[in-house]
Amino acid sequence: MNGKTKYDIIYIGGGLNYAGAVVAAKAGLNIALIESDMKQLGGVCLHKGCIPSKMFLHYTDTLRQSRAPLFEGELKLKMEVLQERKQKLIAGATEAVTRQCAKVDLIEGEGILQAPHEVRVGDELYRGEHIVIGTGSSPFIPDGIEYDGEGVITSDEVLMMRELPKSIAIYGDGAIGLEMSSFFASAGVETTLISRHEGRLKNAHPLIQNTLLKQIEKLGITHLQNHPIQKAKTTQRGVHVTFEDGSSRYFDKLLVATGRRPNTDVIQTDAVQVGKGIETDERLETTLPNHYAVGDCNGKLQLAHAARAEVLYVTQKILGKDPATINLDHVVKFIHTLPMSYATVGQNRAMLEQKEIDFKESLIPLSHFAASRFHEASDGMMIVYADSEGFILGAEILAPDAEELIAPVAMALAGEMDKTLARQTIMAHPTFSEALERAYFRL
Repeated sequence: MNGKTKYDIIYIGGGLNYAGAVVAAKAGLNIALIESDMKQLGGVCLHKGCIPSKMFLHYTDTLRQSRAPLFEGELKLKMEVLQERKQKLIAGATEAVTRQCAKVDLIEGEGILQAPHEVRVGDELYRGEHIVIGTGSSPFIPDGIEYDGEGVITSDEVLMMRELPKSIAIYGDGAIGLEMSSFFASAGVETTLISRHEGRLKNAHPLIQNTLLKQIEKLGITHLQNHPIQKAKTTQRGVHVTFEDGSSRYFDKLLVATGRRPNTDVIQTDAVQVGKGIETDERLETTLPNHYAVGDCNGKLQLAHAARAEVLYVTQKILGKDPATINLDHVVKFIHTLPMSYATVGQNRAMLEQKEIDFKESLIPLSHFAASRFHEASDGMMIVYADSEGFILGAEILAPDAEELIAPVAMALAGEMDKTLARQTIMAHPTFSEALERAYFRL
């Protein structure tokens, strides 16, 4: 091994970790960022996750809407053109990220934390006063399912498709499963959503759970609830799926969307404890001082915006800025389904009841607003929660672009607003944000 190159901070993983590296480098520190594939700089969200998936959903929603009775003719999604646009978008974004890293030493290869403050990449050894690990997560494939990337696929392969299958089964009803079901069904693919249990969105308000199930049905998706898969394998006839009840079916493709597991192989020292993820305290510091884990790999919250907030918090902490500790309950969580998406922030009904906290719930149906008729949102709703003193605790929204509508609630939580102060906000008309204004007045 060559001699050790020393850095103030070594960031392992080139996903949202890059945001911290850029800030630290601009502050004058000597920074290295280690990424296994520099073509993937910017991370899963940019290349294989939320950016391309939301792009796919955006264009497919146009296709879905075109089937309404007031339109004539039939549209078809050109997957090759969509892929070209996606690649152009990602290439431009990757180039922008690379430019931002101009003052950062970019090191390509698998980074391994082999001892305190020591990171090995191939035959090279690097020493960092501080180590920030952001190695992300990988798709989880249950036992019995033979993943091959052809018939049995993950979302990685979906976002590289240049041709749509005639039929697809999607195993898993979490964020990826629900979003991909919306995409394929809206694109005209015969879609089957397979749930291991009842197929209801965990912890969401019961009315939202029921409405989402109706939305799945309206999209034409066949929903097999309580159908855990025992085994699945690609055959000449298609993917043969066998369920635990002994029944079986064939599909052109099987998309496995059963969650993701933190990437923890980076840890090769007993000084850092690993459980469901790389274990950290509330300051995101591992069991080894000055070593941090952010994003998916710490097993706390698998969201790109949470990862970015975490790495910026850790970087500010290293720079001596004394930032406020991140409250992960205040991070917006959402699922982008069609035509309505689901978003939540702070505490919701299930959480409050579990904690036995006194609360007031204000629910406003979107059917009260004329725009819900042409946005296919008549079954949507805005739900806001407050404590006994009137302070805002959180919200749940089922509406078109719910992830955008929930932003004012996230700000209310950050500002520790009560209902009296929240009521002073006058929302625009005609918008669905008016429902939030009314919800505040009913608290």
